[in-house]
Amino acid sequence: MSSLWYLYMIKCANGHLYTGITTDVNRRFHEHQLGGKKAAKYLKGKGPLTLIYIEKIGNHSQALKKEIAIKKLTRKQKLMLIG
Repeated sequence: MSSLWYLYMIKCANGHLYTGITTDVNRRFHEHQLGGKKAAKYLKGKGPLTLIYIEKIGNHSQALKKEIAIKKLTRKQKLMLIG
C-alpha cells in the first residue's frame, strides 16, 4: 500500500514562500526548523518559519506534479491559493 502524500507551504521570516511534499508534515516541518542535515538548504537561516498551508494529495506522483505546478505560480497566485 502506498503512503499518503501532502503538499505544504512554509513562510520564512523574510516573507518568502517554500513549497514541499512529504508523507509526514509535522516531522518534515520540524526538520526544517532544526536546520540540520535534513532541512532544505533554502530554508536555513531564514527562520522563524511558519507552516501556512497543508493539502492532502494522494500518491507520490500526484504530489510531485502538484508541487511542480505550484512552484511555477507567482507569489500572488500562491497566496490566493492558500486563501
